[in-house]
Amino acid sequence: MCGIAGLFHPATPKPVDPARLRAMIGVQAHRGPDGQGVWTAPGVGFAHARLSIIDVAGSPQPMVDGEVAVCFNGEIYNYRALRDELRERGAVFHTDGDTEVLLHGWRHWGPAMLDRLVGMFAFAVHDAKAGTLFLARDRLGVKPLHWAELPDGAIAFASEMKGILAHPLFRRRPDIRAVEDYLALGYVPDDASIVAGVHKLPAGHFLLIERGRSIPRQRQWWDVDFSERESGSAATLGEGLLAHMRAGVTSRMVADVPLGAFLSGGVDSSGVVALMAEASPRAVRTCTIGFEEAGHDERGYARTIAQRFATDHVERVVRADDFALIDTLVGQFDEPFADASALATYRLCQLAREHVTVALSGDGADEAMAGYRRHVFHAGEERVRGLFPAEWCGRLFGTLGRYYPKADWAPRPLRAKTTLQALGMDGAEAYARAVGVTSPEWRARLFSAEARAALGGHRAEDRYVAAMRGAPARDAIDRAQYADLKIWLPGDILTKTDRTSMAVGLEAREPLLDHRLVQYAARLPAAMRVRGGQGKWLMKKALEPYLPRDILYRPKMGFVTPISAWFRGALADEAAGLARSGLLRETGWFELTELGRIAADHRAGRADHGRTLWQMLMLERSLKRLF
Repeated sequence: MCGIAGLFHPATPKPVDPARLRAMIGVQAHRGPDGQGVWTAPGVGFAHARLSIIDVAGSPQPMVDGEVAVCFNGEIYNYRALRDELRERGAVFHTDGDTEVLLHGWRHWGPAMLDRLVGMFAFAVHDAKAGTLFLARDRLGVKPLHWAELPDGAIAFASEMKGILAHPLFRRRPDIRAVEDYLALGYVPDDASIVAGVHKLPAGHFLLIERGRSIPRQRQWWDVDFSERESGSAATLGEGLLAHMRAGVTSRMVADVPLGAFLSGGVDSSGVVALMAEASPRAVRTCTIGFEEAGHDERGYARTIAQRFATDHVERVVRADDFALIDTLVGQFDEPFADASALATYRLCQLAREHVTVALSGDGADEAMAGYRRHVFHAGEERVRGLFPAEWCGRLFGTLGRYYPKADWAPRPLRAKTTLQALGMDGAEAYARAVGVTSPEWRARLFSAEARAALGGHRAEDRYVAAMRGAPARDAIDRAQYADLKIWLPGDILTKTDRTSMAVGLEAREPLLDHRLVQYAARLPAAMRVRGGQGKWLMKKALEPYLPRDILYRPKMGFVTPISAWFRGALADEAAGLARSGLLRETGWFELTELGRIAADHRAGRADHGRTLWQMLMLERSLKRLF
């Protein structure tokens, strides 16, 4: 696991200054505390910061052999099998790690080698003979890769945006469309950037640049397909699912350094720990964080799993007022990021790094196997929509939703306004809103008239609607999951895990995002994913021999950060100060009077605007740091 950076001149092979490469990798040193390397040749240069996991003493990077050079971030879990195959083709290996597999794989297969790789990765290959730069990212976007075209025509790339911003020729300008996306979703998705001109290579894509030719479009090399169905009984399909989960876990237990797991006591992390314990000859190291608030503390559930599988378990309590991390996270994420669970995830990674260098997580199961409540609600809403002609839904439910009172104080069955409004919309539009944080109506109140004009009709929800309508899918759950895997997963979940783990020099691995497992889950009948108001139905059934029922079927909790309480307490002045922010005033994007009213209403308890205030605070801090 590492940080990478590089420069490539596609027009003519101009010299590359090693000092600029050192600056680009220096700001990413946290990603690779075990050493740095810089390599240059006519028209190209790579830089690498290494976190040693496999072949600790060998495999220095950038790695060069003849006309081919590689700079790699990630892990190739099937590298040993690929080494054997390449040896049969005549390749001679000089190291024991996985990086050299990419070098020889490029020689023998070119871009087609991507289909053979099992792992998480972002890497660059320079082929001097062909005069090309090849950039690639793993199927689901576990590892990040940013790139940009500089004013002198050079292509710059880096694991994190800060690597590109460290280049003195890059000119920073904010993109207001990314602000719209951020306010809607709580993060800047992979098809957008808060800094104009910076691109994120999408998950499952590559970019092949040939010297002397114009920069081509990024090309997709993998996609998940929901259009086919597995057949068989629940028992047979459950056995297949468990076999894929077991393969995902065991393949990610290969390391030459201490390895452990995050353990929340939820289904996903508990399942990973159970399968690790099954495969490991020694006690699995597990790490848990808890909270002082009993309603949010999962340590008891985690202890149950730790005792059941005799793990080497450590835990730590995180204070509710841990907002001192805000500036640390702003610097680590570069772009504004409003998922407040990042604070708890950072503390979990800190705890894990004290004991291990690699930690397996349960990330990805909710997206791959329909584990969110919104999946269950969406399935139910689509069943209701199917009972009426589309125009009737709009008239009937749209009217009811418009006039039904908003009753957040009432028992859940009486809080029907949001559901009625959703039923009055097209399914894709309703789901796009359900995933969001701030509605289009609220954003319209926050944005100034000048900002709305500058957006030119750009609307964050449209990417979700387009992804769902264009999905290779059969039904509503398929389409919702497909959009989540393409947008939410890389933009929020994997960004959060990558930045917080890399900030402390920890490698996080996601066994439940093994692409073979994800594709198998996508082929399961929808009723095997959502049934009886339960998401991840078949996964839970498959894990019944391993986990107690009160773990499998308890309500989902997740990391909860008390941001609403913060803005009525220690951060109340910060919230009020947003309306007086000179930086926000200078942008001209926001109605500061409205922002002041939101802060005052929240502080007085007249409304709960904690999430909106958190978004605006993180945005203001990020803009201040970037511009």
